[in-house]
Amino acid sequence: MALDRCINIDDLRRVARRRLPSVLFDYIEGGAEDELTMHWNQGAFAQHAFVPRALRDVSEVDLSTSVAGVPMSMPLITAPMAMMRLFHHEGELGMARAAKAADIPFALSTVATTSLEDVAATGANAFFQLYIWRDRDIVYRLLDRCQQAGYRGLMLAVDMAAFGKRERDLHHGHGHARRLRLNTALSALPKPRWLYHYLRSPTLRIANMVDVLPDGGNAMTTIDSVNAQFDPSISWRDVEALRKRWPGPFYLKGIQSVDDAMLARDLGVTGIVLSNHGGRQLDGAPATFDLLQQVASATGGDMEILLDGGIRRGSDVIKAIACGARACLVGRSAMYGLAAGGEAGATQSLAILRDEMTRVMRLIGCMRLDQLGPHVLQPVSHVEKLS
Repeated sequence: MALDRCINIDDLRRVARRRLPSVLFDYIEGGAEDELTMHWNQGAFAQHAFVPRALRDVSEVDLSTSVAGVPMSMPLITAPMAMMRLFHHEGELGMARAAKAADIPFALSTVATTSLEDVAATGANAFFQLYIWRDRDIVYRLLDRCQQAGYRGLMLAVDMAAFGKRERDLHHGHGHARRLRLNTALSALPKPRWLYHYLRSPTLRIANMVDVLPDGGNAMTTIDSVNAQFDPSISWRDVEALRKRWPGPFYLKGIQSVDDAMLARDLGVTGIVLSNHGGRQLDGAPATFDLLQQVASATGGDMEILLDGGIRRGSDVIKAIACGARACLVGRSAMYGLAAGGEAGATQSLAILRDEMTRVMRLIGCMRLDQLGPHVLQPVSHVEKLS
C-alpha cells in the first residue's frame, strides 16, 4: 500500500509491519508482560461517546493551542521514542522535520540515535525527555547541552525504577546481545529495503552518550549498559534538585496517580505527562485516559496536563482535551508513519490525525478547543458496549 493510500493510522501500521524486520516491529508494537495496560490505553477511549450538537457554524475550526508557552497548530506532540534510526534511516531527523512542518513540538529521547544538537538544528520546537542515570554527572551534562541547544522544555521520566518485562523483546534476545544481533539479522533478510538502508547508514549509536557508554554507544551492543544506568533510588528530592538546575519549562513524564499529580503540582512543575510508557513498564497500571478527569479535577488547572497512551484517532485527542488535557503525545501512531515512509510517513500520520480532529470538531458543533469540556462526552451505554 502506498503512503497516499493510507487513510488511517492502522493503514500505516500495516505498511510498517510489511517493511520492518519482525524484531523491530515487535519492539514498537509490544508492551509489558500480558500487555493489558497497553490494550487498556487504547480501549479506554471507546468507553466514552460524543454528544453531537447540530446547526452550529463550524465552517472555521481552530485546533491551535500552546504548551509551555510554545504555540502549536494542533494539540499534539510527537512522543520521545528510542533509537528511531533503527526503524527508518531518517530517524529522529525525519520525525523532527515532520513535527516542524505540522507546527507541533517534537520530544527527543535520551537514548536517541541522533544527537540533541543535530535535532535542534532542524529548527523544530524540541523538548527533551531525560532519564536519571546513576551517574548524575551524565545527567547534568545533558541538561547543559539541552540548554545550550535551545530546547524548549524538559520531560523528566519518572516511571523507570525498573525496566519493564517486555516479553516480545525478550523472546527476540534483548538482554543477550549476540542472540539479538543474530535474530535481527535473520529477520532482516526478507526486508531488502530496510536492510539496504541499514547497511549504507553510519553505525547506529546512542548519540547523546557516545562518550560514556562502552563501544562508543553502539546501539546493538550497549543496550544492557543503558538499562543498568536506570536509578531505582530516584525520589522527589532528585526531582526538586533537577527542577532548580533546569531554568525552563519542566514536566514529569510517567505520573500515574492522583496523589503523585498533586505532589508534582505542589513542587511547582510546569506540568505532568500522564503516561505509563505505552504499557511497556508496569502491566496492570491504569489506562491514562481513565485517570485524566480525576487528575484534572484534583489539580484544579494549576499546571498543564499532557496525555500519553493509546492515541490512534483524532477523536481520541478530542476526548482527551474535553477531559482536561492540554495536548496529547503520539508515540506508536507517529512511529508507524516513520517506519512506513520516513519523514513523509510521519507527516502523513500527523495529517491523518489533524483531519480526523477537524472532522470530529465539526460534527460535535465546536470551533475551538476551549469550547470542549466533559459536556461533549457521555458514557457508552450497556447496549452499545455489547454491540
